Amino acid sequence: MRKTLLAAVGAAFLFTAPASASDNAPKEILNVSYDIARELYAAINPKFQAYWKDKTGQDIDIKQSHAGSSKQARAIMQGLKADIVTFNQVLDVQVLADRGGFVSKSWQQDLPNNASPYFSLPAFLVREGNPKGIKDWSDLVRDDVKLVFPNPKTSGNARYTYLAAYAYALEQNGGDDAKAREFVGKLLSNVAVFDTGGRGATTSFVEREIGDVLITFEAEVENIRAKYGEDEYQRVVPSISLLAEFPVALVKKVAEKRGSVDVSKAYLDYLYSEEAQEIIASFNNRVHNETVKAKYAENFPEVRLIRVEDVFGSWDKANKTHFAEGGVLDQVFTGN
Repeated sequence: MRKTLLAAVGAAFLFTAPASASDNAPKEILNVSYDIARELYAAINPKFQAYWKDKTGQDIDIKQSHAGSSKQARAIMQGLKADIVTFNQVLDVQVLADRGGFVSKSWQQDLPNNASPYFSLPAFLVREGNPKGIKDWSDLVRDDVKLVFPNPKTSGNARYTYLAAYAYALEQNGGDDAKAREFVGKLLSNVAVFDTGGRGATTSFVEREIGDVLITFEAEVENIRAKYGEDEYQRVVPSISLLAEFPVALVKKVAEKRGSVDVSKAYLDYLYSEEAQEIIASFNNRVHNETVKAKYAENFPEVRLIRVEDVFGSWDKANKTHFAEGGVLDQVFTGN
């Protein structure tokens, strides 16, 4: 009788344990992301929620936080409880690995394509009819052209713009760094307003009608045209541009404490699924999935993309040389 009772208790424990674990699992996760990705992840989230519910039987709420990528990284180090990050620059994830171990040191090897589910490039948005005849980076340093893009000190988006322009100038001038600095200095002097992030720059250009050219990710260029009128604005893709990867990572330090590692990892893996890649491409980002890539091929003009590593050595070296206090960016800002 006693053995039968113990067996029944053990069976009951085994039966109820998974339900208890499920009950203790977090009911929400926080995706801390870059400034102009609000609508993209708002479209992805319901699809993942359905996928997760079907797979586990659990409901999950996905909260979003959006601001300049570098600002978001600092917020996490100051206490923002992110389960995952979906940023627009390698440096802003790497700093989370280097300072305080928020992210795994191997984060770029933990997911395909250097942990970048999709990519884009700096491109130009001009007003109807392209009244200033903008074709390439060289047009952006003319005296009659006013630009809008975010501050490279606070925005990963803007750092891509800065480095793309610098790389273009180096190529046009046979690698002459002094001439590249002069070119970028003129480009920066033509900026009518420096916003802290990409969405603020969009607002300045579209709603406040400041400037002749908005420089931002190609995806944002096309999303603006879709929202505000394709006949009101034109996309201009320069002759060369910079590969802009969009790295993602598990914020391990937070997720382990919250018990959200499984669902957070599943969310990041889901970004590589064909279903998610379809959504990502529909928001005018370039994707890696071959089926989806072929479907959307006509939306993306050919462009020669260069890598930060090929021109500047590495993101770390580019950061120390150009964006650190007293670096080249500060020098060209002040004319030193």
